[in-house]
Amino acid sequence: MSGSIWMPPGAGPGTLPAIPRQRIAPSWAEPDPVDQLAARLDDFIAAAVHPDEIAALLESDGLSDDQIRERYGVKNSFALAEELYERVERRCPEPEGPAHDPWRTSLLGCLLRGVVFALPGLGYVLGAPFLAGPRDGFGLPAGTIPLLAGALVGWTWNQGLAHRAYSWLSLGDRPAARRSLLLGAPVGALLGSLVALVAIGTASTGAIVFAAAQSCYLAAATALLVLGRERTLLAALSPMAAGAVLTMIRPVPDTWRLVLLLGSLAAVVILGLLEVAPDRIGPKGRGAVLGLRLPPRGRDQPRWSRSRLTTTAPRLAGSLPYALFGLGSGVLVLYAALGGAPAAVALTLSMGPAEWLLHRFRSNSLAGLRSTSTSKDFWRTAAVTLIECLSAYLATLLVLSLAVSALWPHAQGVGGVGLAGLLLLGVVLWTGLLLQSVGAVIGAAAVCCLAALAQTLALATHAGSPPWVGLTVYGTAAGVQAALVGGLLGRATAHR
Repeated sequence: MSGSIWMPPGAGPGTLPAIPRQRIAPSWAEPDPVDQLAARLDDFIAAAVHPDEIAALLESDGLSDDQIRERYGVKNSFALAEELYERVERRCPEPEGPAHDPWRTSLLGCLLRGVVFALPGLGYVLGAPFLAGPRDGFGLPAGTIPLLAGALVGWTWNQGLAHRAYSWLSLGDRPAARRSLLLGAPVGALLGSLVALVAIGTASTGAIVFAAAQSCYLAAATALLVLGRERTLLAALSPMAAGAVLTMIRPVPDTWRLVLLLGSLAAVVILGLLEVAPDRIGPKGRGAVLGLRLPPRGRDQPRWSRSRLTTTAPRLAGSLPYALFGLGSGVLVLYAALGGAPAAVALTLSMGPAEWLLHRFRSNSLAGLRSTSTSKDFWRTAAVTLIECLSAYLATLLVLSLAVSALWPHAQGVGGVGLAGLLLLGVVLWTGLLLQSVGAVIGAAAVCCLAALAQTLALATHAGSPPWVGLTVYGTAAGVQAALVGGLLGRATAHR
């Protein structure tokens, strides 16, 4: 009957009409273009953490909103990105090959840096005749106060300068790092010389000249070390070091002592200047200044850098905590040196292994982030790694201290209390470097500066013998910094 609804056989008047089944599209129908796009970009979409990442990829491929509306039937790239994000399941594929580890470093390179840190101390052996004179009002050898004052200023300034140069290097702008060293290193040398001159007291002219030379060396050596020229610096110091060893075996005329000291200083300063010379001079021009022929440096060839694509330069104030950390730790090391030369030598030599163990801790912590699934497990892994690395450093410092004391029989040895204070100072220095590497430099600088101030006040007021004062101060500072490190261990963001 025309206009009637078809009813199945046996259906009564009260039976609802049958609902037609949905028609299935024939196999020859065109596939959904959004599905096709999702299949083509499957790996990228699956690893995206937000639809905006997909939208950025679509726009980078040159898809306009008009093309997206025509091809995929959605409003714009953001709507298409959300649709793709919903259709693909989240997954994070593991990268091919071994995971990148920026903290891997060579043990030999770190040991070389430790030797380079210690070699300048032999300059005092060669320069001893030029520092001769009566003891000052504090009972210290002639020239000690201006030398220490200039050294402290140099350590403070150059620590901040090195941080600023490293900040430029981290942005990929090596020319900017070299410019900062070219401008900052002479200022540091001048400041160190002026402070030594102010603290001259009863020191001789030779002591002031030696202090000025020391400031120039610290500035030039900082530039070379920041730019990775440890071997160059070692070569420049080798004649001076050989002469100092020779003076321990047989007497050397003062003229030869002066030639060796000035020769090594001139070599370090000239090499430092060549390293930070402006790009516009070029390798040939830098060599022509001294009549040398220098090979081109491949790492300085690019005329562009990533940092020039940004508008933000490293803040000057950001380097201040690093300078204060250098001041505080420098004062603590100087007090340890006054308690015995072997302790200072052992501390200086231990900085190479300390640097390598610090890199090892950061590397193992990064591996722990990948291998653990809970914050508690990661904290436990990081704590075990910290104990292993710190114990290895203290064992190295102990061996170096005993070895230097045995090889230096006429120097004041390190007693039991002094040895305990030295190990506690090692804890302070290593944990301070660790806090500095994870961005908590303000805490490390505050602890070291307060410890240095407390020890200075205690010694100025004769509150106790230097070994016991140092033991108390170092122990307190080590405990506070260990607590700061423990509080940071479980934070994944601190191990970036």
